[in-house]
Amino acid sequence: MINKVSHYFAIPLAIFSLLFMALKPGPKLDMSLYSTEGMEFDYTTSHELAMNTESNELAAPFHEHHAYFPYLGKSYNGFKEALAFKESRGNYFSVNTLGYLGKYQFGSETLKLIGIYNPNQFLYNPKLQEKAFLANAARNKWILRKDIKRSVGKTIGGVKITESGILAAAHLAGAGTVKKYLRSSGSYNFSDAYGTTVGHYMKKFAGYDTSFIVANKKAKARI
Repeated sequence: MINKVSHYFAIPLAIFSLLFMALKPGPKLDMSLYSTEGMEFDYTTSHELAMNTESNELAAPFHEHHAYFPYLGKSYNGFKEALAFKESRGNYFSVNTLGYLGKYQFGSETLKLIGIYNPNQFLYNPKLQEKAFLANAARNKWILRKDIKRSVGKTIGGVKITESGILAAAHLAGAGTVKKYLRSSGSYNFSDAYGTTVGHYMKKFAGYDTSFIVANKKAKARI
């Protein structure tokens, strides 16, 4: 009988002991040991690294009114990411109301010129989109090579002409349209369906280093 009574008291006592230990207040945590006060945090990439056109392929897009990291400056990557931000906010899967596709907003006819015949495959292949941008820029640079040589450094239509401005405008409106703008001293200032003009792109994307782009009449996008 005594053993049974002891058994009945032992179980509640064990439960009470466990609850007491679980609820017993522990030593006060000293939060000052975890303070970051006085520490310096600086995650900005160095200017030297940012200017390396080989190292920032997947960097966040650059835009003149927003702070993105790493800093891309006026490098080739800075150029293409700034242009991508203007075209689509850097969205690889964007399709606008006129059917232009991807991060850089390519039309299907332009894609054919650089060897891409399946727009749907193009839209879902970011690597191919990057290749397409470079191939199209290389092709435009070859078409406009004489105009680049003749016009860079001049002020036309109130805009100081640079190679990057010319290539950006060619991306917007085609190389032939840029030739007309330059050779008409800016009077032929074509605008697209959304009202963006060749002169605006000439100015907005001026001064980037586009020497990475090699002029190539037969440039194709291949992966």
